Amino acid sequence: MKKEGRAGRRKPAALEADNPAPGGLDGEKRPSSCGSSAPGPGEPPVRNIKMILEYDGGAYSGWQRQLNGLSIQQVLEEAIGRMTGEAIRVHGSGRTDAGVHALGQCAHFHTRSGLPERSLLMGINSLLPSDIAVLELADAPLAFHARYDAQSKAYLYRICNRPVRSALERGHAWFIWTPLDLTAIREALPVFLGTHDFTSFCSTHTDSPDHIRTILSLTAEKDPSGMIAISVEANGFLRYMVRTLVGALVDAGRGKASPADLAAVLAAKDRRLAGLTAPPQGLYLKDVKYA
Repeated sequence: MKKEGRAGRRKPAALEADNPAPGGLDGEKRPSSCGSSAPGPGEPPVRNIKMILEYDGGAYSGWQRQLNGLSIQQVLEEAIGRMTGEAIRVHGSGRTDAGVHALGQCAHFHTRSGLPERSLLMGINSLLPSDIAVLELADAPLAFHARYDAQSKAYLYRICNRPVRSALERGHAWFIWTPLDLTAIREALPVFLGTHDFTSFCSTHTDSPDHIRTILSLTAEKDPSGMIAISVEANGFLRYMVRTLVGALVDAGRGKASPADLAAVLAAKDRRLAGLTAPPQGLYLKDVKYA
């Protein structure tokens, strides 16, 4: 029976997980266990299953399994394990933090199940709560790894910018009632494009030793309802990086920071100068790109 969403579950305090640059750009090596050994006598061959996931992160402690709260990874592993009868480990392209959503998270898992792709897709979805869905599922090469093969990721951040808050968007956008100057926000975007050291725009507790990232695209649009959509694609992201960049762009939209001010903050490599971090509910992992 399909379970209802977990919106009533209290979220524990949890750190946003790192999103290191994919493809070993931080000097990280692909785990030796990414490949699979040949089956033993009488055993079916190992399959590598790639999934595209959509989820509402509002009720979860983030992507990664945690001791003090329910995670997306845990719920997926338990549902898939019930389908296959195996102990399952799901590997995601990155670790979204508590309260962050996904439109196109990519993940993979290994199984010896002989169930057809369609049966796996429908069966897993029937065991998942209503706030997590597997959109696509297919066999992939055994060497494929959702994290280490990723070439870039794209995030979307939504700001509800109008005088009256939205009842329907309360857990899915940052509500700012004071008008933001979209032109000023757009004028600040080129500051962050290209390859930079983003020390000023990430958590001081990030685990990544290398803070250099390349932002491939960065746009800001506003629709007639007052919803501002900030989209960013990069070769990798640091902890709190997108949310800190959004906070800086909001300062630009409020007239509190010019492009020159933000360029100086970027060059200073000092998180204390960057200002506020946008709240998690407006952030969505939009897409993960592979070669």
